[in-house]
Amino acid sequence: MSFLPALPPAPEREPYEFERVFIGPQGLRAGWSVLLAYTLFYLFRVIIADIFWTAHLVSEQSGFDATSALALESIPFLAMIGAGTIMATIEQRRLVDYHLTGPRRIRHFFSGLAAGFIALSVLIAGLRLGGWLHFGPVTLSGLPILRFAALWGCAFLLIGFVEEGLFRCYLLFTLTRGINFWWALAAEAAFCFYVALHPQNHGAWGVYAIALLGLFPCLVFHQRSAARSAFWQAAWVTSTFFGMIHTFNGGENWIGILAAASIGFVFCVSVWLTGSAWWAIGCHAAWDWTETYFYGTADSGLPARGHLLNTTPTGNQLLSGGADGPEGSVLVLGAILLLLFFVLAANLRRRLTMRAANAFASDEELHASVAQPDAGSMGGKRADQF
Repeated sequence: MSFLPALPPAPEREPYEFERVFIGPQGLRAGWSVLLAYTLFYLFRVIIADIFWTAHLVSEQSGFDATSALALESIPFLAMIGAGTIMATIEQRRLVDYHLTGPRRIRHFFSGLAAGFIALSVLIAGLRLGGWLHFGPVTLSGLPILRFAALWGCAFLLIGFVEEGLFRCYLLFTLTRGINFWWALAAEAAFCFYVALHPQNHGAWGVYAIALLGLFPCLVFHQRSAARSAFWQAAWVTSTFFGMIHTFNGGENWIGILAAASIGFVFCVSVWLTGSAWWAIGCHAAWDWTETYFYGTADSGLPARGHLLNTTPTGNQLLSGGADGPEGSVLVLGAILLLLFFVLAANLRRRLTMRAANAFASDEELHASVAQPDAGSMGGKRADQF
């Protein structure tokens, strides 16, 4: 035992002006966190790609087939895990804190899988009924059906993890804690300016469209100081950014870019309603798998090798999607609304179930209190009423 007098706690030091540029009330400021995270992601991606290249796991001949896609998507997946682990350590969080916790994660994941398959199938059915998509003979038979289904499933699951991890997990989480309307508007202007300076990219008008569509709602949230308005401003930025990166794909058109950004926004809504990104991960993987492997259409302008069915777009490209695939058709907007309906309906059902359960519990408590008065009561009345 020490007999020395206890020292008073040291007063908290006010941060220097220089430190305030980097450190905020929640630690490292959101902008620096995003910059550092994506710098680390890029560096890890380069290093891992060199390792894969040296080990002959990927090559210049790697195309958009199941085996190559699985190897190629492993690179950003591992880079994302490495960068995310470092950022979680710096920010004193767990890796799963970036929108990977929450209730009923397994159920949300599988319901997302079902929603993605159904919505894309409805889109294909609409194209077929309208005469804008023709089916050819089945291209696979026997065991290759299961083999390619599994390989493409693993590849698109990695794609779902990578793209949702980068956009709806880390980026959405981090921007929500440090963005306001003016920063969001500056980011949107930067995205539009970038695609304007790169006319070789495809579908720039889709970026302009989603930036314009989100402007008025986010402005209203800002003016009304709505609760958690930062989330929707972050959703606006991440969705536009998600659409912008798709302009690098060959064969894209502006509808496909708008569709990618809009689906990204639906995924943000799913995070808001379910509390995690698991529904989005499942839906993303199932949408791409159904589009690429099951129906054999182009995926964001990228035709694949090793698919089950064989389909060919015909007629007006605005309706058929042309080289972009179903995502380039205006009918994709209906499929996106269907995804949004699935998210809202599942959440509404959950809320109604919880409300009914709470009402049932309240009734049970009421009956119990009437049948058995509380201890300490007199004549059926609580003692504290006297």
